[in-house]
Amino acid sequence: MIYATTPLTPAAREAVALTWGVTGSAERLHGGEESAAHRLGGHVIRVGPAGREPAEPEWCHAVARHAAATLPEALAPLPTPDGTTVITVEGRPISCWPYVEGSWPDSDVPAHRVAGARLLARLHRSLAGCRQGPRPVPAFQESGLYGDPPHDAAGLDDPQLDRWLAGFHARHRLRHPLHGDFYTGNTLARDGTIVAVLDWDESFVGAPEAELAAAALEWGDDLTGPSKEFVDAYHEEGGTASRLDEESLVQLVRHKLRREYAYFHKAARSGVEHDQDDLDYHHARVELFHRLRP
Repeated sequence: MIYATTPLTPAAREAVALTWGVTGSAERLHGGEESAAHRLGGHVIRVGPAGREPAEPEWCHAVARHAAATLPEALAPLPTPDGTTVITVEGRPISCWPYVEGSWPDSDVPAHRVAGARLLARLHRSLAGCRQGPRPVPAFQESGLYGDPPHDAAGLDDPQLDRWLAGFHARHRLRHPLHGDFYTGNTLARDGTIVAVLDWDESFVGAPEAELAAAALEWGDDLTGPSKEFVDAYHEEGGTASRLDEESLVQLVRHKLRREYAYFHKAARSGVEHDQDDLDYHHARVELFHRLRP
């Protein structure tokens, strides 16, 4: 996986000190495909991609703040003196977050997988009452979700999947804000307990079933498909998504896999050079997309 290498520049450090009063030596934290996270003492400074308008992360941060009001694991950004959560320095959006000690949970460990599912269920219940206006820019995961053929994934063209997605969303009307990228790398665990969910950049308003299916894939086996154990634990915890039959689960997973395909090629077009491990993983996920076809 390719992670952002964006530095915390002197200009950014000065702006952070003036805005939030946060100073000290910086440590680049692991992870972040588009936004780079730097620890300064008890805070984390997130530096977003160049050219991203602040309205987009502000919208996502509002979702995080709503969740944090009722869910202890949800991390929310610190406000600026004027009540916003984003400043722009050298064309990049910058935000400040509390630092939480922990490491990524292991989806191969059943207890971690179940804990992740239960956390997602509680997160969905928390967000069910969040009333957000339209996202300023559609999230990457939304392309093709409602049956419109995604133009950035022509190599996985599948009219039958497009028709199925359109029909599914016509039948399933519940919509509320979602995290948008609920996988182990956006959570932190300590002493066997998941203590934080972070990185809300891909939040959007959608059907909770779509996020449940995507998360069941991410917390399952990378190459064999979604975890039924994850789905069962989610429903036991009382998540907002309706129960999915086998076809619905795999078709929503296939949407997720098609978005991964599009992101891989987007990264390649931007100049990212994938190594052999990246290529092997990409080809395996494409094979899974075809293998799961109902």
